[in-house]
Amino acid sequence: MASQSKLPLIRLWITRYWRNWLVYLWMRSTARLPYSTQLALGKRIGRLMYTILPNRRLVARRNLELCFPGLSRPEHESLLKRHFESVGAATAEMSMGWFGSEQIIHQLVHVEGSSNLTTALQKGTGVILFSGHFTTFEFFFPVLKKFCPWLSAMYKTQRSPLMDRIMHKGRSRSIDELLPKTRVRAMLKSLSKNAVVWYASDQSYHQKQSELVPFFNQPAMTNTAISRIAKTSGATVLPYFCRRLEDDSGYVMNIGGPLENFPTNNAIEDTRRLTALLEEYIQLCPEQYFWIHRRFKGRPEPHPNPYQTKNDYETHAKK
Repeated sequence: MASQSKLPLIRLWITRYWRNWLVYLWMRSTARLPYSTQLALGKRIGRLMYTILPNRRLVARRNLELCFPGLSRPEHESLLKRHFESVGAATAEMSMGWFGSEQIIHQLVHVEGSSNLTTALQKGTGVILFSGHFTTFEFFFPVLKKFCPWLSAMYKTQRSPLMDRIMHKGRSRSIDELLPKTRVRAMLKSLSKNAVVWYASDQSYHQKQSELVPFFNQPAMTNTAISRIAKTSGATVLPYFCRRLEDDSGYVMNIGGPLENFPTNNAIEDTRRLTALLEEYIQLCPEQYFWIHRRFKGRPEPHPNPYQTKNDYETHAKK
């Protein structure tokens, strides 16, 4: 058998990244199915993920306990299971957003606040859409695009080069420019051309311009760059959030109005304001936020790491 280093590129990609190929084929295939069928399949996948991914289940459970301390254990478990259904539904929503019928997507999405974006663009200094990592976010880009002369989005490079290419292919249908999250200069350049930049800066962040900022009253390492970027560029910052309706009959895209006196000279306080807006929207659809992310990791002393091992937690839960 030939070593992997001597295999042709296509064979190397097939052998090393066969799981990614299966994901890609699944997405392209399911995107042709009726929307209701896609969503039902996705939720079934989510219920399976709840069963076979104990580490992710632990992370999500701990996040929910920290952020919603007023809920009882049965209420936490109910929300946890609904969250995994939403994570599974995200596979269908991503497939639709990347490869599905744009006509169907437009029919399913109700847009609120599009005039806020139109007015902000008239300034000519660009717009930053402050968003968050909700399970539905990939579904909305085809709709958002029609309101944007040039749409850019910040993203995190994937570990798998094949998955990174698949993501680029899918998102590039609606997004004109994908910017690695470390390329702030490229973002500033886009804003100088009056671009709209989608920026979800809500996940755990441990690089320059990160600070401990409360998230549901829990200290979390948070990216504070939006305040500085807006100050440097003169761009308008608009809250941008999306959700699936409870009865699965459609979706809502909400583009909020510009914040008063934003940005200020205090990037941390500005970030607190943005985080508060994110929290308000999460309360509308808590199962649709990405709780499987380790939002509270990497905090400095004396803040503890809240993510216990699976065995430790399950031993505690049985008491």
